[in-house]
Amino acid sequence: MANLSPQDRERAKKSNLSPEKYARLQAEAKAPFKGLRKFFYLAFAASGFIGAMIFLAKLAAGKDVASNLPNFMLQLGLIGLMFLLYSWEQGKTD
Repeated sequence: MANLSPQDRERAKKSNLSPEKYARLQAEAKAPFKGLRKFFYLAFAASGFIGAMIFLAKLAAGKDVASNLPNFMLQLGLIGLMFLLYSWEQGKTD
């Protein structure tokens, strides 16, 4: 059962909602679009991973190392940033 205070249980009864649904709606109101943000963090991390693999292959082939190395590092930074944001989102308590 949902962890609601007695006042919240009373509000849920007045609005004809189950306590579980009320708790879920309350969590969504505190952190709107949390699931969507997490999806974008993972999607951008995957994009950065694909880009990093492409630039790594170019670096391994020895093609234009002077311009591919900064691009590779940028992709790694993107991956790191997305995982940092994702873990920060996971650590937030409502």
